[in-house]
Amino acid sequence: MNGGFIPDDLAGGELPCRLALLRAPGLGSVAINRLLLRHGSAREALSAGGDSELSSQVRQALRQPDWDAVRTDLAWLSQAGSGPARHLLLPEDAAYPQRLREIADAPPVLFVVGDPEVLAQPQLAIVGSRSATRGGLENARAFAAHLAARGLVITSGLAAGVDAAAHRGALDAGGLSVAVAGTGPDRIYPAANRALAGELVSEGALVSEFPPGTAPQAANFPRRNRIISGLALGVLVVEAATRSGSLITARLAMEQGREVFAIPGSIHNPLARGCHRLIRDGAKLVETADDILEEMAVHLATRPVKSPSPGDGEIVDAGDHGEDGDYARLREALGHDPVSLDMLVQRSGLTPEQLSSMLLLMELRGQVESLPGGRYMQVIKRS
Repeated sequence: MNGGFIPDDLAGGELPCRLALLRAPGLGSVAINRLLLRHGSAREALSAGGDSELSSQVRQALRQPDWDAVRTDLAWLSQAGSGPARHLLLPEDAAYPQRLREIADAPPVLFVVGDPEVLAQPQLAIVGSRSATRGGLENARAFAAHLAARGLVITSGLAAGVDAAAHRGALDAGGLSVAVAGTGPDRIYPAANRALAGELVSEGALVSEFPPGTAPQAANFPRRNRIISGLALGVLVVEAATRSGSLITARLAMEQGREVFAIPGSIHNPLARGCHRLIRDGAKLVETADDILEEMAVHLATRPVKSPSPGDGEIVDAGDHGEDGDYARLREALGHDPVSLDMLVQRSGLTPEQLSSMLLLMELRGQVESLPGGRYMQVIKRS
């Protein structure tokens, strides 16, 4: 036997050996799955000391696994106490989500905080920009609320911006949500979403392929995107620049045979360009949540969580709140694209002082959003 010695306290099963593979530096999910397929188990892979095509550093790590780290992982699993349940799923476990099991590079280990049964339910992933516009955030939240109320679990990455808005929309509608972390299951990133994560694991689950203690690392976030798309029946992209992690998720979804949906936006909004590219590449253009439900109807639960409110899941529009004629002129001058103050003066005939005061009031009401470069954009809500 070329492999390292397995300590007596860890010699009773496959799980410690699987964690030892996970902890081996330089050994990713594809390589681990290849070892498991070739050797039949993590125990046998460790006993063989790895394969010849692996680097000498990886083979050395397999000969001398970090058993202390494995003990830390097992201790974390056993310390749920009165908090949310903690689970570790292997692809051969019945509770491991079937859709995820079918992707090419399925996680060989999946840490779950919360209810693993949620992972088997029909899911829609909603992703988008971390620095989304106000309209983008409203769209993410409204679509998530409507779809969650109709029986879809809303899956996202717990990031700032669109991800957080989608999780919040699902929870506020009384629905379920799943967060896929780019950190260990014991770390919440960003920290501002800690309270949201706490609600989420009581009404869904947080999952990660990374072991406890894994800090935020830039390379891990694109890597986890395949899990977001792999768990879901489809992916909705709300806002995305042309160089965006959301487009990676959408590309992975297409490769995995998932549906891809995109919300269009203004041609002047840089965060709409990624969605427009997806639509040109074959993604389904959506204007309301019903556009998605038509595609997903066969997978939905027969009983909705609760009836959606009128207008839920429609692209956001500002509406007329009964303001006087000056505000009507300003709304007409704003149109649907970003516009400068000087252009608003020309279009409306109002003075810069009048416009500045009115725009500030409308911004406080959530009817207008100020954009970089001194431009303004109307936030549209259809009723």
